[in-house]
Amino acid sequence: MRVTAVDHRPTRVAGASRRRSPAATVRAYVALTKPRIIELLLVTTLPTMALAARGLPPIGLVLATLGAGALAAGAANSLNCYLDRDIDAVMRRTGRRPLATAAVSPREALVFGCTLAAVAVTVMAVAVNALAAGLTLVAILFYVLVYTLGLKRRTPSNIVWGGAAGCMPVLIGWAAVTGTLAWAPFVLFLVVFFWTPPHYWPLAMRFRDDYLSAGVPMLPVVAAPAVVTRRIVGYSWAMVACSLLLWPVADTSPWYVGAALLLGAAFLREAHQLHRVAAAAGDARLQLQPMRLFHASITYLALLFLAVGLDAVLLG
Repeated sequence: MRVTAVDHRPTRVAGASRRRSPAATVRAYVALTKPRIIELLLVTTLPTMALAARGLPPIGLVLATLGAGALAAGAANSLNCYLDRDIDAVMRRTGRRPLATAAVSPREALVFGCTLAAVAVTVMAVAVNALAAGLTLVAILFYVLVYTLGLKRRTPSNIVWGGAAGCMPVLIGWAAVTGTLAWAPFVLFLVVFFWTPPHYWPLAMRFRDDYLSAGVPMLPVVAAPAVVTRRIVGYSWAMVACSLLLWPVADTSPWYVGAALLLGAAFLREAHQLHRVAAAAGDARLQLQPMRLFHASITYLALLFLAVGLDAVLLG
């Protein structure tokens, strides 16, 4: 499904990307990598490595995996900025990104992203193992080619299937420690997979007009708030169920189960509350406060994976 976009290209000053200080250049390139997203991805990697090792993995392996993983995520995000530079320029939320402001040229962003990807996969292959390197390459290609190029501008389900790229760090972390895959990392993969829509759709609800003007058919653009929040509730229940499935699959302790239940109950309460407000408000979008669930989702994921890591290190 496509949403018609308006002409949004702002006027750029010729040579603007050339007139910048070294410090400003560094900041621009760092911004291309979307550091806050990288932090969230690494939050899921280290606890998964601890679960795979049933304790603390070797520090050298941890540093190599997290370092290469950060480079890979930065590469994918930089290439995403390159491909989405037209819509980033029209959206208020992304209008200050380096390509939208001409702080970095498209060619520079493309070269930077490809270089980071090559370094990330190479480091993962040399310092970790071939399986982790292969999964890293798949994650980059999936995010850039499947999500950014294939799904984002074509279907309201873009973030659902495209979000699979953000689930890959748990597989990479497990493969880094064991050199193989097992059911436990796939359960964690599903936790992140079902977490992604309840995490991202509230943000898309908040910035619905941005996505509408950019021609991106996020679900909140094409569906009523109550429809969006009903799906958020459904994915939230699936997420919590998968978090509990880790108990029998990975032989976690009752302590982890208790933490997962408490965190899941708190998350479900927020999701149901947002749906109740949406159902009562009808199409009065201004009455909704979706960002509360957005921020709660970040806290949930961080604390759940902290519980995974602590359970493996202290009770494994």
